[in-house]
Amino acid sequence: MIDFKKVEISDKEWVKPLLRASDLSGCHQNFTNLFSWSETYHYQVAKVNDYLVVKGRLEETYYYFYPAGTGDVQPVLEEMKKDAQENNHEFIVLGISLENMATLKEVYPEHFEYEEMRDSFDYVYQAEKLASLAGRKLQAKRNHINRFIANTTWSFELITPENLAECWEMNLEWCRKNDCKDDEQLRAEYCAVKRDFDHFRNLELEGGLIRAEGKIVAFTMGERLNSDTYVVHVEKAFGEIQGAYQIINREFVRWIRETYPDIIYVNREEDMGYEGLRKAKLSYHPDKMEEKFLARYFA
Repeated sequence: MIDFKKVEISDKEWVKPLLRASDLSGCHQNFTNLFSWSETYHYQVAKVNDYLVVKGRLEETYYYFYPAGTGDVQPVLEEMKKDAQENNHEFIVLGISLENMATLKEVYPEHFEYEEMRDSFDYVYQAEKLASLAGRKLQAKRNHINRFIANTTWSFELITPENLAECWEMNLEWCRKNDCKDDEQLRAEYCAVKRDFDHFRNLELEGGLIRAEGKIVAFTMGERLNSDTYVVHVEKAFGEIQGAYQIINREFVRWIRETYPDIIYVNREEDMGYEGLRKAKLSYHPDKMEEKFLARYFA
């Protein structure tokens, strides 16, 4: 049986090197997401050989993430399968990529069935495209930004310890306006975002904000995900202010490109099945989707 433990901020020191070595592309394969969402999804972590193994629970269903690390993955998968058997639940691996699937098919031919997890697909864009918004397809985004600039005295700032509390107050106002208490997923997101704020420095997060007439009207947070991709964890703006979402997106990606010239892509995470969020993310015309699948073991 694998000796799992609750995810704590101190685990970052051993988890992040394993994630970095594996260079995986899914936003769930990231320490901040594991830590921030650990209360919602009951994440636990363990080190098996030179791999990170994550176990979660959604209602009464237990599952694992594909292991992250280096070396022979088959003994690690065997330990995961054994853990499932000893705990009398199915062996389910969530969020696997097509590459992960190919490995599972090689190691366990004819022993997994696969299901597409469309609501969990990540939206991935070329950073240069988000920074410039060039081309006819993104003309509407440029129009929103131009109207915002024309009607507002505005500024972009990086999030710092000095303005972090002010960003949190903006987030609270956003939640009141969007009835977070009445939406189970938004309540869960509130808890995750609160952890991001509480541990902003220890998680090594980065962020930016937009002020309009001196008041914060949008903010975002993210970090490097892998060798060529930056991940945006949080993006909030007041929807009634035309162009607020578009300008925080553009300005932060411009900062990403200046700060990390080797970054090619920006992963803006999933839509969680929300129709409005899916429409908004598709409207930026992603360059690729980080596809994810569920693998269910059968004897």
